[in-house]
Amino acid sequence: MFNISEKAANEITRLLIEEDSNESFLRIKVVPGGCSGFSYEMGFDDSIDDSDKIFKNSDVKVVIDKFSLGHVEGGTLNFSDGLNGTGFGIENPNAKASCGCGSSFTV
Repeated sequence: MFNISEKAANEITRLLIEEDSNESFLRIKVVPGGCSGFSYEMGFDDSIDDSDKIFKNSDVKVVIDKFSLGHVEGGTLNFSDGLNGTGFGIENPNAKASCGCGSSFTV
């Protein structure tokens, strides 16, 4: 299971409209790297593999590959537009620690 907050879903919709990309979705990947061991990569994609898992909030799709899902399962994709920065973030219950800047994590 993976959750998509309403605010994140609204921002994904806004970005897809801006890009004029009706068939795309947000892909989340966990990749080795960063000062804590793993980091997140997010971007729009339009190709789904057999091992991908699809999560939805309304009409918004977020796709996560099998390896990455093992690291973020049970998490929530959020979007922040406050004074502390703007962007997507993952509330990850599997992360044991994260780096000071919050861009990488340890499981």
